[in-house]
Amino acid sequence: MAKSLVVVESPTKARTLRKLLARSYDIAASMGHVRDLPKSQLGVDVERDFAPKYIVIKGKGPIVKSLREAAKKAETVYMATDPDREGEAISWHLREALRPVNPTVRRIEFHEVTKDAVRRALAHPREIDLDLVNAQQARRILDRLFGYQLSPLLWRKVRGGLSAGRVQSVAVRLVVDREREITAFQPQEYWTIEGTFTPDGPDAAFRARLVSRDGTKYGTPLEENVHVLSSEAEAQALTAEIRAPAYRVKEVKPGERQRHPAPPFTTSTLQQEANRKLSFTAARTMRLAQQLYEGVDLGKEGTVGLITYMRTDSVRVAPQAVAEAREYIRRTYGAAYLPESPRHYRSRRNAQDAHEAIRPTAVPRTPDQVKSHLRWDQHRLYELIWKRFVASQMSSAAIDTLTVDVAGGPFLFRAAGARVRFPGFLVLYRETVENGEENGEGWLPDLAAEQAVRLLAVDPAQHFTQPPPRYT
Repeated sequence: MAKSLVVVESPTKARTLRKLLARSYDIAASMGHVRDLPKSQLGVDVERDFAPKYIVIKGKGPIVKSLREAAKKAETVYMATDPDREGEAISWHLREALRPVNPTVRRIEFHEVTKDAVRRALAHPREIDLDLVNAQQARRILDRLFGYQLSPLLWRKVRGGLSAGRVQSVAVRLVVDREREITAFQPQEYWTIEGTFTPDGPDAAFRARLVSRDGTKYGTPLEENVHVLSSEAEAQALTAEIRAPAYRVKEVKPGERQRHPAPPFTTSTLQQEANRKLSFTAARTMRLAQQLYEGVDLGKEGTVGLITYMRTDSVRVAPQAVAEAREYIRRTYGAAYLPESPRHYRSRRNAQDAHEAIRPTAVPRTPDQVKSHLRWDQHRLYELIWKRFVASQMSSAAIDTLTVDVAGGPFLFRAAGARVRFPGFLVLYRETVENGEENGEGWLPDLAAEQAVRLLAVDPAQHFTQPPPRYT
């Protein structure tokens, strides 16, 4: 009986599938796209409904020949390229190249490179989705029309070597507009005043911000209906007045708030967090994620994909993965760290939602268990993805808050404190950008309404409004 042929894009993915599938399948890699528009001409017939003209990419002839020979011997050809429009287009181009020697070409789709996922895909093959293919073709044709028709104009009008593009030209416009905003920005000076108070002595001191005088609120130039301290002379004069009155605690407001875990990663949030936490560029993050997705040799366990497909705008998660995470949390941290019901996150309104969020393919496969099989950078990224996903199913953190108003004469100062009462998901994962309460804002000494406090110091501070930041 003839074997079936499974075609993927990369040799790494091919090696993984060879170890996951039975010997009744041959695995081959196309090394990415095999057909594209010609480089020597526009390759798009704008007079005939923008019909593209495709040719075999230079250097890919031997690969196409090898795939044709393998397809000729195969019972069925399965296209197992990535589950997105680019992967769908690669499958379509391969089908067009291989169909003359084997018309039985099917498409299989899996979002994680694991034995169960691949077997399920093989059990449910489908036809190639021409809507996805056409979406990729439209993008490719627009790229060509922009690049080949606008770039020569830049060469004539600006200088040689410049290029225009469907995305890059718009990005350049955004960068230029922001730079003009920064150049035109006029900073405004303003001052704030803080006081250091104590009920007993220096060891119990706390800092509070000047909020108002006789009901007139102080603020920044960006706020409405506030008085702005716009000069050092005004701030120093006010500082001298502040030293005169006796002060007491006017009000103590205890409170509580919850902090909820972030959803699992999408492509963009993974790139942002990997940059903030690991200092990885977006390109490096995606390269490492591709390696973790396509498969890593884990010794006795064999080669397996460690994460789901990394190009996604969805925060949706498979029920089986949620159940795995909840069981791990219950076993490792206890029932208090497990919400009564699974958490479900909602994707953005315009999300395509074609794939799951980025998550580990098996929660029991912890970062420590796979560390010896990964390079340091692969391990750091896997750890980031694993922790973010597991934390997304944990209990919220409970934060105690305390606001204290201190009054003296016409002046009102306000101090705020916060502390974590129950850490919840914070025991495992913290986002890099933290709110004040998790950033060590600190707690306040025991205070009661009408309690006298002594002013130890008054500190005026100069500030300037800031221009909009440059894009990262």
